[in-house]
Amino acid sequence: MTEWYHYILLIVIGFIVGVINTLSGGGSTLTLPILIFLGLPSATANGTNRIAILIQTIFAFLGFRSKGATKNYSPFAWYLALSSTIGAIIGAKIAIDIKDELFNRILAIVMLLIVGSMVISPKKNLDQLTERITGKHALWGSIAFFFIGVYGGFLQAGAGIIMLLALSNINHMTLIRSNVVKAMVMTIYITATLLVFGLNGNLDWGIGLVMAIGQALGGWLTSRWSVNKGDGIVKFFLIAMVLIMAVKLWFF
Repeated sequence: MTEWYHYILLIVIGFIVGVINTLSGGGSTLTLPILIFLGLPSATANGTNRIAILIQTIFAFLGFRSKGATKNYSPFAWYLALSSTIGAIIGAKIAIDIKDELFNRILAIVMLLIVGSMVISPKKNLDQLTERITGKHALWGSIAFFFIGVYGGFLQAGAGIIMLLALSNINHMTLIRSNVVKAMVMTIYITATLLVFGLNGNLDWGIGLVMAIGQALGGWLTSRWSVNKGDGIVKFFLIAMVLIMAVKLWFF
């Protein structure tokens, strides 16, 4: 990366992605192609992208906490963090060598089916349902997050979307509360994937930290704003990003 405007581009794109990732997920569909365009090998782009995401999720979590939205999540969130971290380490090791075209197409179909169920069954009001974060529902959530971790460690793009869908459907958490858990879980498992990519020489800290400036700001501002806006705006972004991600995963 030799041109000065590349740094500005990374900060601007980082901010946009910080907003998208905090509301739903899927922002890596923007950052990964840009990092590759700037000359990073695909594996290094995959690893470097996580530097900014880690910092963004930390700031997003702090933003949620500043609004008092981070209470009453333990030990449930820690179960999810542990299972997803184990899966993420496995996924990151696979990502070093494997091609992802077939996996992406399968995921695209799954995501379309899920968003279809969200559109067809809009009457479920999560605000009126009791959260299911103990017993068998905590177990099912942990199992789901293990496989989400495998995917997140492998590619990361769209992992946040799948987390939100799992938390809302399995555990009946509102999208706002799900975003808080997502931020906590991703902070932990992305740290683990960075170690895997770093040990294999697939990180560019300079580029990652520049992009993190924008993503941190986007994550902080959006987390505080979304708490007041409620589930409606989050659901809109979630459906939009699922559709975009499905098209991208199938055709590109």
